[in-house]
Amino acid sequence: MHFVDAKGILSAQNGMNLYRGCTHGCIYCDSRSTCYGFTHDFEDIEVKQNAPRLLERALRSKRRKCMIGTGAMCDPYMHCEEQIQLTRRCLEIIERHEYGVAVQTKSDRILRDLDLLERIHRKAKCVVQMTLTTFDETLCKILEPNVCTTRERVRALEVFRDHQIPTIVWLSPILPFINDTRENIEGILDYCIRAKVYGIICFGMGVTLRDGDREYFYAALDRHFPGMKERYQRQYGHAYELQSAQNGELMALFRDACERNGIVHDVGACFAYLQELPHKYEQLRLF
Repeated sequence: MHFVDAKGILSAQNGMNLYRGCTHGCIYCDSRSTCYGFTHDFEDIEVKQNAPRLLERALRSKRRKCMIGTGAMCDPYMHCEEQIQLTRRCLEIIERHEYGVAVQTKSDRILRDLDLLERIHRKAKCVVQMTLTTFDETLCKILEPNVCTTRERVRALEVFRDHQIPTIVWLSPILPFINDTRENIEGILDYCIRAKVYGIICFGMGVTLRDGDREYFYAALDRHFPGMKERYQRQYGHAYELQSAQNGELMALFRDACERNGIVHDVGACFAYLQELPHKYEQLRLF
């Protein structure tokens, strides 16, 4: 872990990444890709120590309230957050200035900040996004080894349900030949239905691989699934998008379950919901 002073903290779309790198160890992680220009080991977490000061300045300068997003590139609740509490400090600033927040994570550490997220939701809007990929707990610990399991994430979703904080699940990625099964998708969908999630984001049944990410993924396949790397190479070559042969069947299952249970599953509609702040909070700032 090392500390840096960032030049800015909010993107043009009002997203923020407080850390760079991750310690969750997910074997398929796209953020490892060389295109993102990491100059340090991925597990050597870069901490943007001045993020709270930058966020305070950015929110003071905005003329309209909006949703602030975090978690798109790095998980805001990885292990170091327990001590550093950078995410919590930024949530406190968001709550004080009465902005909304959309948080994406794989970790039930987010429950530590339930009190803050509730206050944000009362003042503006809070949406919690949780990634679920693997129903089988043993397989989950292979694919996502250093983070809580799917069952523990679902318990967190149920806590947010009970506190009337809306949730969205990212059903992605689904790995060909590994978890692209009807049993896996049905298990995850049953969890989502039980947790009464608002929506599920799914781009299709498959995974993407780029340079950097691909090598790490294939090394993990060699360790845990002997012969699987060669199967991937025969099927997909050096492709970026690796779609499951079961995509049509599993997407039909996915859409049917969502429609029967009133779960929003159109990707555009889910993203719109994440970005929309209730109209009464979008007033012009008075000077």
